[in-house]
Amino acid sequence: MKTYVIEREIPGLGQWSPEQLKSASQTSCNVLQELGPKIEWIHSYVTGNKMYCIYRAENPELIKEHAKKGGFPANSISEVTDVISPATATAAIPAN
Repeated sequence: MKTYVIEREIPGLGQWSPEQLKSASQTSCNVLQELGPKIEWIHSYVTGNKMYCIYRAENPELIKEHAKKGGFPANSISEVTDVISPATATAAIPAN
């Protein structure tokens, strides 16, 4: 499966209560269970008006279907091509 970053624009999201976030999470998990093992939610970052979700899926169409069935937006879906961190700065580069 590939890894994707999904951007969801949800006005006022940063002010949602723990109960509202829990309900959204439960909705997402229920849809994921329905869709089967070809899509997995890793975690999400909540900001003022957006949520950035990390998913593993076979293809972006599954992510679109998840959003449609869950009733929440998927304003952009981007495939992750690589991951870097501070450790990347000092890592050895493999020889070709």
